[in-house]
Amino acid sequence: MLKRRTAGQRRPVKSQKAASRRRAVVRGARESLVDRAYREIRRRILDNEYPPSHQALEHELAVGLGMSRTPVREALIRLKNEKFIQIIPRHGMRVVPLSLDELRDIYEILTALELMAIERLIRSGRSGKATSALSRSLEEMELAVKHQDPDRRVRAIERFHRTLIDSCGNARLASMAYMMWDQGHRARMATGRLRTDLEQSNREYRAIADAIRHGDLQEAIAQHRQHRERTSGAIIGLLQQYRLASV
Repeated sequence: MLKRRTAGQRRPVKSQKAASRRRAVVRGARESLVDRAYREIRRRILDNEYPPSHQALEHELAVGLGMSRTPVREALIRLKNEKFIQIIPRHGMRVVPLSLDELRDIYEILTALELMAIERLIRSGRSGKATSALSRSLEEMELAVKHQDPDRRVRAIERFHRTLIDSCGNARLASMAYMMWDQGHRARMATGRLRTDLEQSNREYRAIADAIRHGDLQEAIAQHRQHRERTSGAIIGLLQQYRLASV
């Protein structure tokens, strides 16, 4: 005859463990959905699928992601804390415009870090392997201009810069550079279809790569600094002109 458990009796250990496992599975599934929503919305912001000032209702986001509103709501809170979006009551979210002041600071820091990376790269003798990767990025840039594919060109540019950073042999420098990366990526994606200096920019990248290949430190630094100053000015000018950023 089965005994009924009274109110004061504890649940059997096996039953408690099973309940804990079920709660863990449910919690893990919910966290996984939040992570997926966060990653996908963030990607769309970075790739300019959701451009600066873009607004979307929470319900629309949930439908587009194929999930309920709860994980989307939690993902939006994370993105708000990272200053990618504003949460507007009853109106979902709004993508925060790029800040020109922040971009200027970011480009200044990235330029300094990349110049250090170039110096380490050339002085350490690692430039041989890096040169091949830089050449492949240059080929991609030129093909992208030929086929009028600005997004492809942005990806090739970022591979060029990542090669400089990753090949220099300083993990802390690379970590600092990647902390600055996202806003710069947003700016490049937002202005990629508006720029008219693509062939000039490609020539400048080739001059940087040639100087690195020849081990000419002063020329590589001079070419890179000049390129960064010109292109960052062009990008910031376009953001101002088309009202894609805030001062």
